Amino acid sequence: MSTPRSAGRAAKPKTARERQEEQMREEQLKEIRTAFDLIDTDGSGSIDYKELKIAMRALGFDPSKDELKKMIADVDTDKSGTIEFPEFVEMMTAKMDQKDSKEDIMKAFKLFDTDNTDKITFWNLQKVSQELGENITDEELQEMIEYADRDGSGAVDFNEFFRIMKRSQAGYDPLEDSDSE
Repeated sequence: MSTPRSAGRAAKPKTARERQEEQMREEQLKEIRTAFDLIDTDGSGSIDYKELKIAMRALGFDPSKDELKKMIADVDTDKSGTIEFPEFVEMMTAKMDQKDSKEDIMKAFKLFDTDNTDKITFWNLQKVSQELGENITDEELQEMIEYADRDGSGAVDFNEFFRIMKRSQAGYDPLEDSDSE
């Protein structure tokens, strides 16, 4: 009977990106633990609706009453009406990832909003495309603006930009669909 060869091998070294992601997860976990412990003043290991609201605010969120109830229902596997630390970690990790995503999209928006007007205009797109050496016609740039411009202002505000970016992150390619919603 032979033994598996891999049993004696050392684990594959982590890449710099893997180490960075692990460090970020560890930092997130410490931040979540700190917030949880601050709220769990009796040391019971669980927090209720009111405590959750305080914890969310401490982490930079302002959820509505309905959002809080849904958050508890989504992770409260034992239906105790309270959230234990592992449930809190699951919930907050997802929320923090959403927050990071929105911050990243805001950074991208600011790269296009070259004149700091909180709008992306045809002229902003034209300038950025030229700086990047992209060969995009004026007609194509105008189509981009018109596609994203939901309020008919002739420019793209952050909410419109955010909507388009979230759709592209979900695998939707707006260029494949010429129908606007």
